[in-house]
Amino acid sequence: MTAGPWAIAQKAASPKTVTKGKPTADSKSVEALTAAALPSVVVIKHFGRDGKEDGVGAGFVISTDGLIATSLHVIGEARPIAVQFADGTQREVTEVYAWDRKFDLAIIRVAATKLKLPALALGDSDTLKQGAAVMAIGNPAGLRHSVVQGVLSARREVDGNEMLQVAIPIEPGNSGGPLLDMKGRVHGVLTLKSALTANLGFAMPSKLLTALLDKPNPVPMSRWLTIGALNARDWKPVFGARWSQRAGRVQVEGAGQGFGGRSLCLSQKPVPARPYEISVEVRLDDESGAAGLVFASDGGDRHYGFYPSAGQVRLTRFDGPGVYSWNILKQMPTEHYQPGEWNRIRVRVEAERILCFVNDQLVVESQDDGLKKGQAGLAKFRDTRAEFRNFRLGTNAMAAASTPGQNAPGTNVIALKERARALELEARDLRRAAAKLHRETVQQELVKALGEPEAKIDLFHATLLIARLDNAELDIEPYRQQIAEMAREVAGKFPKDADAATKLAALKEYLFAENGFHGSRSDYSSRANSYMNLVLDDREGLPITLSVLFMELGHRIGLNGVNGLPLPGHFMVRYAPGDGAEQIIDAYNGGRTVSRTEAQERVIEATGEGFRDIDYRAATKREIILRMLRNLLGGIRADDAPVDSLRYLDVILALAPDGVGDRLSRARVHMQMGNSAGAKEDFKWILDEQPAGVDLERVAELYRSL
Repeated sequence: MTAGPWAIAQKAASPKTVTKGKPTADSKSVEALTAAALPSVVVIKHFGRDGKEDGVGAGFVISTDGLIATSLHVIGEARPIAVQFADGTQREVTEVYAWDRKFDLAIIRVAATKLKLPALALGDSDTLKQGAAVMAIGNPAGLRHSVVQGVLSARREVDGNEMLQVAIPIEPGNSGGPLLDMKGRVHGVLTLKSALTANLGFAMPSKLLTALLDKPNPVPMSRWLTIGALNARDWKPVFGARWSQRAGRVQVEGAGQGFGGRSLCLSQKPVPARPYEISVEVRLDDESGAAGLVFASDGGDRHYGFYPSAGQVRLTRFDGPGVYSWNILKQMPTEHYQPGEWNRIRVRVEAERILCFVNDQLVVESQDDGLKKGQAGLAKFRDTRAEFRNFRLGTNAMAAASTPGQNAPGTNVIALKERARALELEARDLRRAAAKLHRETVQQELVKALGEPEAKIDLFHATLLIARLDNAELDIEPYRQQIAEMAREVAGKFPKDADAATKLAALKEYLFAENGFHGSRSDYSSRANSYMNLVLDDREGLPITLSVLFMELGHRIGLNGVNGLPLPGHFMVRYAPGDGAEQIIDAYNGGRTVSRTEAQERVIEATGEGFRDIDYRAATKREIILRMLRNLLGGIRADDAPVDSLRYLDVILALAPDGVGDRLSRARVHMQMGNSAGAKEDFKWILDEQPAGVDLERVAELYRSL
């Protein structure tokens, strides 16, 4: 497990207090182990925005000064957290010290006390042998500090992660608890319940905690509560449930407090005079549930709703809090709704009628006029988990949904995919056509975006287009709004007449100390680290993506002289203020300042060659995008090639058509795919241009063979 080139491990805040190594005592009885471990095991509760308990899990103390290990899903994102010890005392959680979404691990810190907390020793999980006796402590089904014994059944790969399979019943509430050997050492963090049998569970190896301790990304609780939170200027949840925002989508889970488990999320945009329209794309995880649009809402129990439910669509009017105030105006099945897929639902509210559409097909018409005006937004019912995207409110929601440059390409892809589903005999060809159309459209957008003069190129937008190349469903606009909001938050930390040093300090504090942005520790080559939307969502990335984020925020707050420094193997930021000393900033390692001498040593270490002037010049925006694309190309696994390789090579050559090596690579990919015409085209370009350093006779031979 590597953290990437030149990773500079940040020291844990109190490394000496983390207990590691072998205890001197021999194996103990379960009773003795339980008595020794219980003071270190805690109950972790997280709460909904209504202040009510929303979930219970476990955790355990790993440092005497207040660090507690658990599972990430136990603490939840943007959730208040409470920690209770076995003696009943509670401690305030002051920060999330480190977390890793891929491994479902988190370390939190509780408020310091005069007395040191009892910490469990971390064992070497690689040494735990199959068949070894183990025990676990947790809170299954809310039964606090329960103990169970079993054995290590095997080591398994689950979703690409090495995990410890244990013959132990793991129930909700066990997650985050310690898996102990019979000497009281922690070898794993309980995380999953098996779907096959109640007496089978999994734990993440304890060695993964070491990476979090060595390179933490502390976030104060005040900031943690903003991760995934809805922007209060845009949305107002009503009646509880857990509303959040991620990847440009609004998500909801958990039952609401209204009748029928109802919960609303009301848009704060003003509703136009009639006629007006609202629309959204919605996807349900369980078609027996219900989720969709609300309108004419008084902010409480009175509103209209239009939504899919149990395989039908329903238009309802709620006149109050109970069942007797619930009016089903229309309910009917429709062939236009696609279960399990994204479906666009739209409502047009006119002076004397309400028109309801599913995937642009009129399915319901009503003359009901019980509610005249009010807010519009989203709704869900019962325990449904649902996600929404592309919410529109205006005089013509369809026009808004087809704004050129952002959603038009996606709309074409969706149309092709819908037709593919309807005409199964043509499905394969149509899906290929949809993917090809999407790739070509994004490629054209990137070429156009980078064709502007350097000063006018929107680098942040271009990085999002890279992500959209691989994710046709990505909505770019929410991330453009997010970085604008981030810039406003940073700018709010210093006066308008602040000097450059003050702005730079505020930017570093905001990104790395307050919000925990950090370099990838465990899966450096993951594509997620190259997608700017996921870097913002997960606060984790590569040197180049974190540097771009640093640079783009710097430009937006008026910090002049911030540019990309394309050092081989490790991209950095070059800051050259007009009235001060030049700095090299390593955004991958918490914004650390690196001397030029150290940078030179790193280049020599990475390349084996001396430091060249070209390594120290500012990278152009086109060069940055090309480097990001080549990172993605270099990270492709053999089982992904050659289709993925071709996608990146096509864009690279569209941006830099003179790349000889890229031409040869693409020709080889075309040959792998049996596309002789494509390979011949690239070979012919090389033969026509006759670039130096290429075996032209071999190229001519390959060309003739095709």
